[in-house]
Amino acid sequence: MDKLLQFGRKAWFIVRVMSGHEERRIRSYRLQLQKRLEMAQARKEELRKQPEQVILSEVRQVVQQMQALNQHLDEAEAAIDEYFKPIDKNAKIIADLQLEKEEKQMKEMAKVMQEQIKMQREITMKRAEAASVESNDTKVGEKVAEIPPK
Repeated sequence: MDKLLQFGRKAWFIVRVMSGHEERRIRSYRLQLQKRLEMAQARKEELRKQPEQVILSEVRQVVQQMQALNQHLDEAEAAIDEYFKPIDKNAKIIADLQLEKEEKQMKEMAKVMQEQIKMQREITMKRAEAASVESNDTKVGEKVAEIPPK
């Protein structure tokens, strides 16, 4: 009975091979294996790319955070400038007033110095005149002393 069963199996196998059924089954199995292999490779590629994508997404997040921080800093700087604008105006006015005051003082000092120089020249000229008048007087006095009285 086993021999008959084996013979039947072999015969049935030969019939399937002859009809092409076995070949199609083998081809189908091979295609199925090939598809599984391709899917496994695709998953493997995705897993390999996944860290890159994670890194890129983290880099994008960091860049967005930095841009948000820069924008926040710009807004804060603008708010600070706006807050200190009146103080800056007052400081500028005070600085301008101080500069004007210093310029006036310098002009006054220059005037005083010019007046002092002018006075010193006048004093020097008067002394020179007095010295020349004195020397003329002494010369006249000497001449008078030289002339005998009559």
